[in-house]
Amino acid sequence: MQSTSQILMVRPVAFGLNIQTAGSNAFQIKSAPQENVQEKALAEFDAFVKKLTAKGIEVTVIEDTLNPHTPDSIFPNNWVSFHDDGSVYLYPMQAENRRLERRDDLIDQLGKQFDIREINDISFTEERGQYLEGTGSMVLDRENKIAYACLSIRTQQNVLDIFCNESGFKTITFNAVDQNGFAIYHTNVMMCVATDFVVICLDAVPNQKEKDLLINCFNKAKKEIIEIDYSQMNQFAGNMLEVKNKAGKSFLVMSERAHQSLNKSQIEKLTKHSEILSSPLTTIEDNGGGSARCMMAEIHLGKLGLR
Repeated sequence: MQSTSQILMVRPVAFGLNIQTAGSNAFQIKSAPQENVQEKALAEFDAFVKKLTAKGIEVTVIEDTLNPHTPDSIFPNNWVSFHDDGSVYLYPMQAENRRLERRDDLIDQLGKQFDIREINDISFTEERGQYLEGTGSMVLDRENKIAYACLSIRTQQNVLDIFCNESGFKTITFNAVDQNGFAIYHTNVMMCVATDFVVICLDAVPNQKEKDLLINCFNKAKKEIIEIDYSQMNQFAGNMLEVKNKAGKSFLVMSERAHQSLNKSQIEKLTKHSEILSSPLTTIEDNGGGSARCMMAEIHLGKLGLR
């Protein structure tokens, strides 16, 4: 199943601009106001969780810890992913302070609710300077076992190969750049794969053969292609995630900024498939360089006693 009603989110205690990631993340605004950033981010986080749960989406919220200091812990999908065969993957992170986000206690806590059968830790490639930052680096078509990935310093082919060899996914790699020719750091800021559609900024893929390959893959998977442009990508319109509620209804989750950037035609196409659910995340977006999708780690594990 492509989407799930089970979501993991980490509630921040010391959110802020992470200087260690700013060099490779053009979506971070280095000049963003720093007054009361944690308080504003926490308010955005809590309001977002409230909107999700009000729609019947099951959110497991785990509190961050003050020590060690992890300013980006609000984005757990970069270090962990959960799969329907009971496997959990732990990923190598470029920034040293982001490596501290990996928490055994968090996995142990989830293991009391969900059927975890195997933990695959591929974070050892950090020692080689090789990185793959989870479902930020990869956008997974779970039903067709395809991992889409735009290559960057944070998303490297050899680590992708390790993940695919262990998980059974096939990799489709390509290069993607922003309007300034700067490599896009995470695939999930420029594309989203849902059950019946794909949202993607094809303008960001300069190589025509790579672009054609992507289009052919989407067509083969019978997914409607809904394009966004650079300006919409910069408003995080690519950073969306399809989730379902307990009744099986589909929602496309995004930030308020992303929602407001969409035109009437795009909204009409999207709402044929899913109800749009958006929430204001400006402080988190400006300082973290990530948005709604980055804040949610999908839990595709079975619940204990229900498998």
